[in-house]
Amino acid sequence: MSTKRLAVVCNYVLRADRIGGMDRFFVAYDKAAKNIGYEVDWFFPDVLDKTFYEGATIFSAEGNTSVEAFFLNHLQENEKTYTALVTHFTELCTPFYKRAKQAGRIKNLIAVDHNPRPLNGFSLKKQLKKRVKGFLYHNYITRFIGVSSYSAKCLVQDFGGQIASKTGVIHNGIDVDLFIIKNDIRGESKFLVASHLRKEKAIIDLIRAINSIKIEGVRVDIFGEGPEEENIKNEVVKLGLEDTIELKGSVSNLHNIYREYDYLIQPSKAETFGLSVIESLISNVPVITTERSGNILGEISQGINGYLFREGDYLALGKHIQEIIDGNKRIETTNFEILKNKYSLDRMVAEHINLLD
Repeated sequence: MSTKRLAVVCNYVLRADRIGGMDRFFVAYDKAAKNIGYEVDWFFPDVLDKTFYEGATIFSAEGNTSVEAFFLNHLQENEKTYTALVTHFTELCTPFYKRAKQAGRIKNLIAVDHNPRPLNGFSLKKQLKKRVKGFLYHNYITRFIGVSSYSAKCLVQDFGGQIASKTGVIHNGIDVDLFIIKNDIRGESKFLVASHLRKEKAIIDLIRAINSIKIEGVRVDIFGEGPEEENIKNEVVKLGLEDTIELKGSVSNLHNIYREYDYLIQPSKAETFGLSVIESLISNVPVITTERSGNILGEISQGINGYLFREGDYLALGKHIQEIIDGNKRIETTNFEILKNKYSLDRMVAEHINLLD
């Protein structure tokens, strides 16, 4: 019986201080693939710490080149072939897929899309480029997978109707057993943000919302890091909100932290899944988020398990916060029990493993 070999190429840096949902998925997926007879090799652009990945075979580009170029070099230098290739967080429909499939003699190539889209879509020039790439390279990809129905729909819009029949949805999963359920959700003054700090997450809108209401006793803690971090710090100082808003940096135990807060705020203008929204709801912590992007999965019902506002309307966000603090708005419960089953890590792993064979 010939050996089945699987390569997983991820544009994702392994770090000790950021063990998140994708890390837990990757480790569980590695084990599950091995259980059905695959040898598994992982390729990352950089590996700062791989302690959590003990037992996995990991190759690192060490920040010297893109993970795609590194994988192609690995194929050439080692003359290695693979039965299947899975990609995460990479750009789709590029020459990489043609070269990888041919050089690695890969039979099954699965491209998982995690990439957010601009709220108002791509420019016409970029749309045309994506259509051309889709025409040229879609045949080298066996399956396109979106992490939400919105993501899958965008894949077809980006690369053309010819990929519709091989495009599917697998929701991200959460290790629900890690999360501690908040028993009493009637608090009304302590808020958190859990987000990558980039412009599309619109954290500046939240800062302006807090500034618009000027209420004492409000606490907003922001967990995460990213390219927008300095701008966020500067805006907090500029508006004199240092006693209200604090940047906490990146942490690896958010699953224990949600329960310490009354609401999650997610003012995002671009999401493909909205992991922190689901994690918060599973912790029985209601959510204030945007109508389209933050509520991309449609799990927030206005006034039932959270509150919604239009993207960019920071005054509406401020009004929600004001009415919560004044006691005029109150959430009694969330649908966390249903979501625990719907977004479980076990379900996610099983659905991805099914794609291999």
